[in-house]
Amino acid sequence: MSAKIIVAGGGHGGIATAALLAEKGYDVTVYEKNSRENMGYDWTDIFAPESLKDVGLDLPDESLFEYKTDMTFYSTDERKAIYQDVPLDEREIKMERRDIYNMLIEKAEEKGVKFVYSSKIEAPIIDGTRVVGIKTEVGDVYGDLIIDACGCESPVRMNLPKNFRVQKSPLKNEKFYVYRAFYNKVEGAVAEDKYKVCLLPEGKTGIGWVASEEKYTDLLIGRFEPFDLEEAERTAEVYRSKNPTLGTEIVRGGQFVQIPVRRPLSVMVCDGYAAIGDSAFMTVPIIGSGIANSFRAAKILAETVMNDFDNKYSAGTLWEYQLRFYKELGSGLAPLAVVKILLTKLTPEQLNYIFEKGILTSKEMTITANSTGMSDFFHFSPDLPKRGLAIVKDKALTKELLWVAKKMVEVIIACSTIPQEYNRADVFKWAWKYDQIFR
Repeated sequence: MSAKIIVAGGGHGGIATAALLAEKGYDVTVYEKNSRENMGYDWTDIFAPESLKDVGLDLPDESLFEYKTDMTFYSTDERKAIYQDVPLDEREIKMERRDIYNMLIEKAEEKGVKFVYSSKIEAPIIDGTRVVGIKTEVGDVYGDLIIDACGCESPVRMNLPKNFRVQKSPLKNEKFYVYRAFYNKVEGAVAEDKYKVCLLPEGKTGIGWVASEEKYTDLLIGRFEPFDLEEAERTAEVYRSKNPTLGTEIVRGGQFVQIPVRRPLSVMVCDGYAAIGDSAFMTVPIIGSGIANSFRAAKILAETVMNDFDNKYSAGTLWEYQLRFYKELGSGLAPLAVVKILLTKLTPEQLNYIFEKGILTSKEMTITANSTGMSDFFHFSPDLPKRGLAIVKDKALTKELLWVAKKMVEVIIACSTIPQEYNRADVFKWAWKYDQIFR
């Protein structure tokens, strides 16, 4: 193939797309800011195993993964709990992130993908209305198509011209600030719940979890506002007082990351450019997991590129990628983003009430990294009238849920009216209306 494809950043979706394209003879190079040995955070990730098939990967050896443990969700006051009950055939797998990268990179290299490590990406190179390359610490690089896999704060996406209409950064409450560390497990201590998740802990908008593993205890602190190491250590001490397995020595991890928790980008392509993974905000909005969606998007993007027989890689030819993604995944993820907004608006008192009155049940809390729509979140049951009555008794909560219902309808309509063919004016008009729903 004469086309030269540049993947900016080593995100999972970008590397997976690179492997699929290289297998068909495309000249593909991945530019990544980290060194090879530092690819991936020092922690585990959870994702749907069937998504591996989309990018030509088999389920790894059983020594490299285990099936995720069900979570126990607690109200802010921790007086009530909801026990997750994910069916065995729907459970995600848990793998070391570096093992996932090893699988991806080995597959990509086997297919002919070239990697340039320790090459920090600074900005896109623009020629008129087209992205033609990227600026890196080691020099400018040019290609026929730039695939943006740099992540939530991608320097490529953030520096695109305003008239490209690609949203530069997440808005308030669309990005999760996370601190995660693995502490020593206190010898002889027993965890009441192996995987405990606290909602609105200490009344702060966010979540926290304490997962008691065989060799360590996994602590995550996630909030919608930035916080520092001192605050993370203070919060860890609060968790320590209620979770006897949580030790004081950090065994691994101890990192801050930023995760998009919102709907996918309304415009994820332009001439010479396509965003994928966290660069396109493809995570499940409620839980922040995005590996499976990135793998599925990689297959769609690779097929779209292969179908561009003239190697134009224009917004028009790449639009098929966004259209298919929205039909298969995005139209389900967008309504979940409305639920996420509701969770950021609830007060601790409202959340405690929801738990106390059984408004949420284990069926709703089975949402996983494999969830792609509202059918995975809302379930009809014989006790639904009773739960509805409990809702209407709280006028403020009723008002919030009516707002959610209205937004749901708007989002579903918007996703169903996405332009079937690319016309710049039509796409920008649709994107504006779609984004306004969430503002």
